[in-house]
Order: sequence, then C-alpha cells, then structure tokens
Amino acid sequence: VQLQASGGGLVQAGGSLRLSCAGSGFTPDFYAMAWFRQAPGKEREGVSCVSSSGGTTDYLDSVKGRFTISRNNAKNAVYLQMNSLKPEDTAVYYCAIYSVIGLCELDDNEYEYWGQGTLVTVSS
Repeated sequence: VQLQASGGGLVQAGGSLRLSCAGSGFTPDFYAMAWFRQAPGKEREGVSCVSSSGGTTDYLDSVKGRFTISRNNAKNAVYLQMNSLKPEDTAVYYCAIYSVIGLCELDDNEYEYWGQGTLVTVSS
C-alpha cells in the first residue's frame, strides 16, 4: 500500500488549500480514509475521515464548517478542501486508511497505512 499526499503550501489566513492523497495497492471500497495533522510540539490529531462509500464523515470540531473531505474510489483518492484557514491550522497533514466498511473514526490507533505528509503553513 502506498499513499502520496500533496497540495500543501503557504497561504495567508482566510485563504484556501486543497489537499489530495493518491493511493495504490488496496481496494478503496473496503477502507475508511482520513486526514490527520501534527503541529510542531503538539500531538497528532484527527482532522477528518470518510467511510468506504463516502456516506459517513466526521470532523474535528475546530474545522467543522471550514473543511470538507471527499473521496473518489475510482481513483483511490481522498481530498481535503480547506477554507477560511487560520494560523492554528499550520501543521503537517497526513492521509491514512484502515480496513472497515461503513464507518470511520478519528482515532489514529485504528489506521493501518499512512502517507508521508504535506506541510500546510498559514500566515497571519
């Protein structure tokens, strides 16, 4: 299994970015997909997840209404549209997957495979 995250960069507060994660080596219909982040000096936290079919999503409270997760199973891909970015969103963002059907959880202990991370920096 390989996961390749991209789309990070430097953006001003209030701006937008779209992260992408392209996967290979697994059948997406059987995996939940998620985005996590880790800011300097802080623990990793779950940002958003989406179930195998895309029918169920979950979000970290601080990003609700600003971030939207989506997936394209035909492309083995998951995306994170991030709007109204804040300096506190600055972190390395990781995509991850685990084998489950119909639900997802923002618990990093569940996730089996991880991408390499993409850095998002939001300036004030």
